[in-house]
Amino acid sequence: MLRSCCLRCFGLRNADALLWHSELKPHASGEFSIAVVQANSNLEDQSQVYTSPSATYVGVYDGHGGPEASRFVNNHLFPHLHKFSKEQGGLSTDVIKKAFNATEEDFTRLVKRSLPIKPQIATVGSCCLLGAISNGELYVANLGDSRAVLGRRGFDGGKKLVAERLSTDHNVSSEDVRREVEALHPDDSPVVIYCRGVWRIKGIIQVSRSIGDVYLKKPEFHSDPIFQQHGNFVPMKQPLMSAEPSIVTRKLRPQDMFIIFASDGLWEQLSDDEAVQIVSKYPRAGIAKRLVAAAIQEAAKKREVRYKDIKKIERGVRRHFHDDITVIVMYLDHQTTISTTKHKQGTVGSTSPPIDIHSHNSDETMESSSDKIFPNKESRANVLY
Repeated sequence: MLRSCCLRCFGLRNADALLWHSELKPHASGEFSIAVVQANSNLEDQSQVYTSPSATYVGVYDGHGGPEASRFVNNHLFPHLHKFSKEQGGLSTDVIKKAFNATEEDFTRLVKRSLPIKPQIATVGSCCLLGAISNGELYVANLGDSRAVLGRRGFDGGKKLVAERLSTDHNVSSEDVRREVEALHPDDSPVVIYCRGVWRIKGIIQVSRSIGDVYLKKPEFHSDPIFQQHGNFVPMKQPLMSAEPSIVTRKLRPQDMFIIFASDGLWEQLSDDEAVQIVSKYPRAGIAKRLVAAAIQEAAKKREVRYKDIKKIERGVRRHFHDDITVIVMYLDHQTTISTTKHKQGTVGSTSPPIDIHSHNSDETMESSSDKIFPNKESRANVLY
């Protein structure tokens, strides 16, 4: 095992320049805390929170193969939600499905345009976790293995909060997901292979749903001579992945205390219950950062190194110890609060971490006006990612 005394060879820094957080911000139903720590050379996790008097949106996008897909989703999913919600008179499961589908189609078009100059973009994808609260209704939609976990009071009146998972993990490490993928591909065996210590679709990828990963969804890419020069041939008779989200809806209840939205970088280290108990025991301010720290502490234990050393390792090398980690804790206050009053007065805002933490480390949130959150068609057309 690699010991802490060996870490100097990786290039240590005096402080954790790869961590960004916002301690506490208001939303229409309460308050939220957000934190991100970067482990990859380029931050592949992207996230955002949009707040208004009528709705709150939360997005966590965990990229793989590169940052392009998660950055693209960060710029396009919320505008599509706003557009379709306005057209259909409010938020619904149909609006969410349309927003996911439009984002997938937009990214596919980008891939086709970019193929001659950047063929590897066909292999880039992103998990996508969305939470939305509107008119007392909670919506959770998911592609991939980021996760939303509710902390609520038990129906038996006990003091300990109960962890309730709200999202579905689309990861073939789950036997149910493996069976689902195999059932969709009866003439393509083996479609799921145990490879490098985990189950993977065609020995390549663990998640079965995403935005992007176009080369695993569009067989025609394998006949493209440009892609053939740069991509690995993957035999398939039909798309191996989908962008169809799992969606859960429920009315918010007085027992519902908070929701943890996080990329799998957190859930690889902490169980649902462990995360919920941490949130229930500590003050609100900085709670997302506390969860990130708890996850890094667990990662350090597994590698038999000290926490204070692991947080100093350079990006890229740090990925050998833990993944990018994004955490958003959304508190649910079932009474009129100062923050609720503020939003009833018409406040609209957006909080989003820097797209790369190493180059922009700040405890200050990046505020966006509504025209930046939902840009018009002309401005959106100029956004590449």
